[in-house]
Amino acid sequence: MYSIKTIAVLGAGTMGNGIAQISAAAGYTVVMQDIYEESLVKGMAAINKSLGKMVSKGKMTQETADDTVSRISTTLSLEEAVKDADFVIEAVPEELKLKLETYKRLSAACKKDCILGSNTSTLPITILASVVENPARVAGVHFMNPVPVIKGIELISARHTSDECMDAILEYVKRIDREPVMAVDYAGFIVSRILDVYQNEAVKCVMDGNKPEDIDKAMKLCCNFPIGPCELMDLVGLDIVEHGLKTLENDFGEKYKAAPLLSQMVRAGEVGRKAGKGFYSYEK
Repeated sequence: MYSIKTIAVLGAGTMGNGIAQISAAAGYTVVMQDIYEESLVKGMAAINKSLGKMVSKGKMTQETADDTVSRISTTLSLEEAVKDADFVIEAVPEELKLKLETYKRLSAACKKDCILGSNTSTLPITILASVVENPARVAGVHFMNPVPVIKGIELISARHTSDECMDAILEYVKRIDREPVMAVDYAGFIVSRILDVYQNEAVKCVMDGNKPEDIDKAMKLCCNFPIGPCELMDLVGLDIVEHGLKTLENDFGEKYKAAPLLSQMVRAGEVGRKAGKGFYSYEK
């Protein structure tokens, strides 16, 4: 029933451009869409930079990198991006109202047999599928940051997701050389539900007087983590972590409430690398 050849990626940010890159590298035709031209330009620049690093390290030939880029086109129009798509991967901001509006548009604009996948890290997929005609074609496809590096992908079957839809997504995951992890459709799934609590506790440790660098050093050297929690929050964005915790708190209760310092830093705009400052400074 489902055959994936053309993929539309909604959102050209860190997650979106990474998804576009690995999909094109696997031979898929990709259309990357965003509402801002500047975001599309930055997204393509990020893809070229990432591929350039692979070429310089001998992990990819220049010809392969060029072929990958040639399979990616961009557009500002959602309807234009998805009109011929067999699989849409949505990577728009983690705002429920925006997501629901997006899925209503997708339901009207996509082919009836187009699979709709969400890269949401916390929002239950069944909520998103509720506004789609034929919710059997909606599933969660949660990539990790940085997308070109991390091998695992959480796959979430919503209440009405069909086996045929999930089989097609599993075939896609196999083709892009990633490993699927099946998760139940509750807020945060597996990764964010555990990881957001871990990161929140790290913020509380900072509030108790521990230095971010000592917290990161402890978790890397004593627990063999590849990256510390404060470094990780700066990488993914403190605003994303706080938003995830709010979703978890809404579904599971007070124990998931964001630490006061985390909310204070978000209000101050100190959200990590993308802002030039978080737990560490990234100003040039």
